[in-house]
Amino acid sequence: MTFDLIIKGGTIVNHAGEGLADIGVRGGRIAAIGDLATASAGETFDAKGLHVLPGVIDTQVHFREPGLTHKEDFATGSAAAALGGVTAVFEMPNTNPSTTSTEALADKLAHAKGRFHVDHAFYVGAAAENFDQLGDLERLPGCCGIKTFMGSSTGSLLVGDDAGLDAVLRNIKRRGAFHAEDETRLNERKPLARAGDWTSHPEVRDAETALRAVKRLVAAARKHRKRVHVLHVSSAVEMEFLATAKDVATVETLPQFLSFEGPGVYEQLHGFAQMNPPIRYAADRAALWSLGIAQGVVDVLGTDHAPHTREEKEKAYPQSPSGMPGVQTLVPVMLTHVAEGRLSLARFLDLTSAGPARIFNIAGKGRIALGYDADLTLVDLAARRTITAADQATKVGWTPFDGFAAKAWPMATILRGRIIMRDGALAPAIGEPIRFLETL
Repeated sequence: MTFDLIIKGGTIVNHAGEGLADIGVRGGRIAAIGDLATASAGETFDAKGLHVLPGVIDTQVHFREPGLTHKEDFATGSAAAALGGVTAVFEMPNTNPSTTSTEALADKLAHAKGRFHVDHAFYVGAAAENFDQLGDLERLPGCCGIKTFMGSSTGSLLVGDDAGLDAVLRNIKRRGAFHAEDETRLNERKPLARAGDWTSHPEVRDAETALRAVKRLVAAARKHRKRVHVLHVSSAVEMEFLATAKDVATVETLPQFLSFEGPGVYEQLHGFAQMNPPIRYAADRAALWSLGIAQGVVDVLGTDHAPHTREEKEKAYPQSPSGMPGVQTLVPVMLTHVAEGRLSLARFLDLTSAGPARIFNIAGKGRIALGYDADLTLVDLAARRTITAADQATKVGWTPFDGFAAKAWPMATILRGRIIMRDGALAPAIGEPIRFLETL
């Protein structure tokens, strides 16, 4: 047997469990799994001592292009992804201009070509001017679906009322993604912001604000018989409710919500801990672990990678913007939680590869299996390294995980059978648009 690439001697982790095996790649796809000692290949990767995982997929990133490229762009954001062991990302529409039209999506795809280090797809944003076009927009090549902001956050996209929500759900057929915070309650609670006091952020954007929006969303989804995906779930009350709504709703949470809690994180990091929805309290964090992760309510982990410059984040609250980088730290942070016994390695795979592929109907990704894209994340589960701001590829050059003692590390990233990152060194960008079963 002859292959383009053989990954030799690693511990393969897939649907069949864990075990030593080789992987043979031909034409960008997995062509053999097993003992390939007698096979030949154009290139061989010695994976001895490493665990070979399905390529990690981050289904929520903001790479800020076009219009906000002083914070991030496709080249820097996707470099951070590849360095972190991530092989594919879904990028968000709240850029400038917003991604709300065929032309805006085509412009993003054109600018991504030759500059994106990982495979990618783009959300189209729902807005009053495009409600009747959403069914066509969500089926365009390179589109991962429709993103709806039910509460105002970073950017101008907003569908704040039930009439707009109905219009979105009436027109989409694919699973839609929703930032679920109730706009009316957000406006009512703005006076609760204490100048210069970031501990008031989770009071302004309290759990009830999120729960009201989630309940409205689930009711509307059932009314229109549509599938919805609730982004960045942060509270115990949301998780308890969403456990009753799995007929229509899938759920995302973030490493930040699983790793930090208020008020301590705000006292330590100030504006660098500020995001929407907020990092909440110990009881919320505990519920995300016990209900969301252990009981299976959470379907995927995203990062909501949303960088702002240090100068922007150092503004006094509430003028400081919400959002933080995260795509490069997803793997080491979550595998540290694996090492410390909070979730299994199998659950990590479910949340970062199989889960995204399943709920978004990604074609040919999310598994180590014959015929699938040879997207692989190779990690050293025995590595002990410290996450530092200096090592971040993001333009803004900071991370809320600065100083985090990681107990695992991404050593190589393989995309469609090509090594795009090895020992911290990046290859030239070869990312391509992701394909989806519903739009082939």
